[in-house]
Amino acid sequence: GVMSGEPLRYDTETKQRRASDPRASAFVAANAGSGKTHVLVTRILRLLVDGVDPAKILALTYTTAAAANMSNRVFRRLAHWVTLDDDALSKELFTLDQQEATPDRLKKARRLFARAVETPGGLKIQTIHAFCERVLHLFPFEANVAARFEVLDDKGVADRLAKAKHAVLERSNQQNPRL
Repeated sequence: GVMSGEPLRYDTETKQRRASDPRASAFVAANAGSGKTHVLVTRILRLLVDGVDPAKILALTYTTAAAANMSNRVFRRLAHWVTLDDDALSKELFTLDQQEATPDRLKKARRLFARAVETPGGLKIQTIHAFCERVLHLFPFEANVAARFEVLDDKGVADRLAKAKHAVLERSNQQNPRL
């Protein structure tokens, strides 16, 4: 007979729900396209619904595109919640964390978009590199780096390398005129 994908989907949803629980410490290792971003976005949403101050949430990813994608997904969901009637929002919140929605919980969920938008410094969903750079800017003395250092982009690196190469060739030309 044909095997149904039902048990597998149930198992995946159960594991994703456990991993998205902010009270649990979770390490998620999974293939591309398997829902890691979904789990992180759900975890952030659950933290917000549980009343955690958006300024206290930090989510780190490897690429700028992943950070932007995650941030967009969180804000899209929060903005969507504002538009839903009580029944639809109750269903969304129940899907999120299996908790029944009280009128107070619905009101708070609808306010989350504004809270997240108005948070000084915004929701911190950023790359590991951006986070490390911020820490170095906050503690330059302790890290033994120049106080107002700047990180070069690819063009800046290419320009510096070209300048250095030119300077080396110039110097070698002056020291060895026969070349």
